[in-house]
Amino acid sequence: MSGEAENCGSVLFLGLPDDVLALISARLRPRDLCALGLCCRGLHVAVAASEKAWLVQCLRLGPPPHLLPRWRRGVRSYGALCRFLAAVAPLLGIWVHQNPELGNVVCVVWGFLSVVGVRVIPQELGYLGLDAGPLLWAPVFEILADANGSPSRFFLHGRDCGEDCLHPGSVRSIDSSCNVLFLEADSRPQDSAFPPRPLHLPPARSFSSVSGSKDPDLARKYSRSRTTVASRSSVAPPPPSSSPSFSRLPFSDRRRLLELVAARIRLKVPRDLAAAPLFERSSFCDDANLLANRRLELIEMLKLSGGWIDRMAAELALSLTEHRNAASSNAVDHRTRTATDKRRAFSSVAGYLKQFMGRSTSPNVPISRNGNPVGGGKNKHAQLHEFLRSGDVIGLSLRATHMRVTTYRAWPNMHDSRFALYKLPLQAPMACQEHAGLWGGTFGWPPGQPSEGKSGKALFFLLLSYEEVNGHPLLIATKILEGTHYVLHPNGSAMFIVKMDETTSEPFPWETDGESLQVEVKSSHSGEGIANGYGFRYPGSKPGSLFVLQNGLLAFVWKESQSILTLQRVDLQELLKKGERVPVLPPIANFVYLTKSYSNVFTGFPINSGFCCEARNDNDSASGYRFCSVNYLIKP
Repeated sequence: MSGEAENCGSVLFLGLPDDVLALISARLRPRDLCALGLCCRGLHVAVAASEKAWLVQCLRLGPPPHLLPRWRRGVRSYGALCRFLAAVAPLLGIWVHQNPELGNVVCVVWGFLSVVGVRVIPQELGYLGLDAGPLLWAPVFEILADANGSPSRFFLHGRDCGEDCLHPGSVRSIDSSCNVLFLEADSRPQDSAFPPRPLHLPPARSFSSVSGSKDPDLARKYSRSRTTVASRSSVAPPPPSSSPSFSRLPFSDRRRLLELVAARIRLKVPRDLAAAPLFERSSFCDDANLLANRRLELIEMLKLSGGWIDRMAAELALSLTEHRNAASSNAVDHRTRTATDKRRAFSSVAGYLKQFMGRSTSPNVPISRNGNPVGGGKNKHAQLHEFLRSGDVIGLSLRATHMRVTTYRAWPNMHDSRFALYKLPLQAPMACQEHAGLWGGTFGWPPGQPSEGKSGKALFFLLLSYEEVNGHPLLIATKILEGTHYVLHPNGSAMFIVKMDETTSEPFPWETDGESLQVEVKSSHSGEGIANGYGFRYPGSKPGSLFVLQNGLLAFVWKESQSILTLQRVDLQELLKKGERVPVLPPIANFVYLTKSYSNVFTGFPINSGFCCEARNDNDSASGYRFCSVNYLIKP
């Protein structure tokens, strides 16, 4: 034992067995364990070398325990694995956006040494029901760990010309209390050791070759777009602090730049890699080898591509786009230039003189040479050329940050011009708030699946949360997804609000359920349910009652119309494991769909059953979920 360790009083601690140190670690947070290692050199060596202590920390962060030994092979130590898990854990959960109004729900789950964001598709409920039917989903993004446990690798999923593509990028930062996830373009300096050059892909291993066979045609499989890229490591040095941020650019410039970068760095994915799972599926599917091989192949693709384009190439492409747009907008048929054009020219001159004379009458406001007032205030937008010239290469990046976001009835108020997703604050069930969490269900009685051969029911996902207003505890059911063909009420609307301290004397309208079993009502509460109001944006409400039934079911009944919405608690991650993957949108729209839409923008894609564990025949499609549903009118 060293004298230094004895002097700091850690001799007894260092003499503990590794198993005892692991038990002590279970009572500490990762940062507390790191602080312990800073006490002295002896503790630093003991903490860093204790694999069991860091394994306990990894288990506390919530990933699948049986996969941790496999994940450990991809990093240097359990300490590095804990670094990655702690960094990306704040991303886990449900992220939403206002558009489209049917619902834009992205659930971030554990992948394989990664986290994966997948979108739940608005859909109908088949006759197999919510638990047995496959939930339709589409991948959005994934973040992979490197050997040191840094969450630096990022892939955006998208579809171009009918083919699945990946768009590599970097992760700028992940705040421990993040509630907004931004997709941005990143301008960074170019490493002198890796000058920009045209990309030439050498032969390398394909996805199939990881498990044995060789594929000399990888360069054709991993075909790139026609551009000059900067082949470099996936982690670039941070941009200078004085450079303008991407968020200060005008919306049109941000959109053009994101679409340009995504188009230039896209990687066409081979079919065998596209068919591989993104996360562990049902327990009867042994996906560990497929997931490990897929991760190795993604890392190899990232090494070959770099994921950055040269700044000068970006400036040239943007200038050409502006030139084409200007040429098309200014194109005039010379044969139609008659007296009308002369009158327009005269009117424009007269308008300019009138504007100039009007400005001249305003005292102390100097006029610039182009007719604009000088010193009228700082422009709130940054210039695109300033942003581009702040670095040498341009790429995609993710930034998860914490912002002050106001909410109304548990739904965040969102910017309609930001390429961002907003995290929903899920309340954990507890005493006096036992119904908090995510619930799913349909309209109609009996609850669950429709009869075989009949049209499916629109699937609704609601977020149930509690608020206290004027001393009364309220249960608010916020709609985050509906499976109708055309939306009935705005995304984020309160489907019902119930006063949990007020009971109701209204009886439950039905005596038996779908299996002819007697309905048992445990409790009932009065409230109000959504109804038609002043147009689409401002729905009204009508009286109703919430009934707590046996087996944990909830049922809200509108008093006047006797319409009923039945709900059951859902574990979205478990439903996704049994779900079915479908094709995605183009990359930027796949991350966040900013266009205002009232219909299902995710429809029109054929279901690709090749992603399922079990083989299906054509007759099985009616037993699961379907994209398009009939307009299920609510007339309470």
